[in-house]
Amino acid sequence: VVGGSLLQGVLKVGEKVEIRPGMRGKNKTTGKNQSTSIMSRIVSLKAEKNDLLYAVPGGLIAVGLKCDPSLTRDDHLNGHVLGHPGALPDVLEEVNIKFYLLRRLLGVKSDGSRKEKVSSLKKDETLLINISANSVGGQVLEKKKDKAKIAFLKPACASVGDKITLSRKIDKNWRLIGWGEIETCKKAS
Repeated sequence: VVGGSLLQGVLKVGEKVEIRPGMRGKNKTTGKNQSTSIMSRIVSLKAEKNDLLYAVPGGLIAVGLKCDPSLTRDDHLNGHVLGHPGALPDVLEEVNIKFYLLRRLLGVKSDGSRKEKVSSLKKDETLLINISANSVGGQVLEKKKDKAKIAFLKPACASVGDKITLSRKIDKNWRLIGWGEIETCKKAS
């Protein structure tokens, strides 16, 4: 069973669905990391304690799938996207973003009345990137004024134009430092 909010379209019992980015592993011939979509069929739909024949956007939905339950253990599919085959966003490994930083840090104790300012992004810095319900690590590869190139530490599903948030580790906690929009992207191989 997977759960979440349906953002668009309709899901029906008996339909074939795809989960992306899916399973991660190494390609045996090239040795590169790759993602393989998980294909399954919907066997049940539930909202609260009600069985459904179809689901429409709004509210939380539980989707019972015909797949190995070990795939969903320990929240391995947390942040993944489920939808009709071929209709999901691409799996990305790198994005170019236009970003906006907050002027001051939120939720951080400061000395006296002085608030701590957010410093600019730095090359090779690791950030926590939130895209929809997915949180992935990202390394800043390049930075020019209000634009940055970020490589994801694990693949994520997104599209050009999607909004993201940027967090930095400060005093052992991830703190929101800004937000951005995906301008261009590099698909995962």
